[in-house]
Amino acid sequence: MMILISVISVFLLIGVILFFIPGRTPSIKDERGHILKGSIASLEKITLGGQKQWILIRGADATKPIILFLHGGPGTSDMGLMRRHTSELEKHFVVVTWDQRGACKSFSAGKPNSSMTISQMVSDIFDLTEMLRNRFNKNKIILAGHSWGSILGVLTVHKYPELFSTYIGINQAVNMPENERISYEWTLEQAIKANDKQAVKKLTEIGKPPYIGKWQKKFMTERRLLGKFGGEFYGSSKGAFPVVIGSMIRATEYTLLDKINFFRGIFASVRLLGPELMKINLTELVQELKVPVYFLLGRHDYEAPFMIAEEYFNLLRAPMKKLVWFENSAHMLSVEDNEKFTDFLIERFNK
Repeated sequence: MMILISVISVFLLIGVILFFIPGRTPSIKDERGHILKGSIASLEKITLGGQKQWILIRGADATKPIILFLHGGPGTSDMGLMRRHTSELEKHFVVVTWDQRGACKSFSAGKPNSSMTISQMVSDIFDLTEMLRNRFNKNKIILAGHSWGSILGVLTVHKYPELFSTYIGINQAVNMPENERISYEWTLEQAIKANDKQAVKKLTEIGKPPYIGKWQKKFMTERRLLGKFGGEFYGSSKGAFPVVIGSMIRATEYTLLDKINFFRGIFASVRLLGPELMKINLTELVQELKVPVYFLLGRHDYEAPFMIAEEYFNLLRAPMKKLVWFENSAHMLSVEDNEKFTDFLIERFNK
């Protein structure tokens, strides 16, 4: 009995220690292991829209162009994922990753529930952009949005074009009602082709979108099965889950509480922002952006179906626009084909 009590006490002590270990981001060092002069590696709590939120800023040279990345979801923090896959970008840019209100490190900023709106998110991006411009003495910054973040990106650039030199839509989401219809139909078609009777049964039970009743559970079910058939992470039957969770667990930027809030943030953000998000159609809301536009699209993306984004790209007016296809990627192209993604950004924007 005493041995059991001792073992339990040790585990409790370890748990307490882990809980109170603060988040941190490693310094950027040269070949000799010395902190690189002029670099920045900072994990910071700042105030956006009256709420404390977290950003990660990393760059080998703090005078380089700034790229602000808007994560997907809603609520899917990608600080860990981005740092793991942007080390090369940090040599050429100041890379800024932000946990949106309600997401992971910024989980507590999701209160009150009434503040969890798309317009508030756009306002937060404005505040953050102004802070970065002033702090780094930049006239404009590059804005990049992935998936849900790409909707925020288009809306923000449309409202505040003077703040941004370029907009980059990564796996651009456009028309959410059509998005969900195509995603569901493709997933059901793959399940039938694979003779996966269990998947067909589940998809038939939740029915076609728009989902009613327990819509959040139905939405999550469709996304899980989408991942099973490679529409989220090309060639994988497990979707992006292992990559995202693996990066989250290893990330030193997250505390133990943050890792708990990672999941809480996803479920709460989808619940609070989902109904508004599912009505979004950028084709109707934004037909012109007054900055150069780049769409980076995965050829096998059925989470934000590529054909909808391509159609939107063709009708969108901009002073300059370019569509770049990632032929061996689905919805996580910055990870699936990280080398091409990184090389493109460096070659195009490192000026």
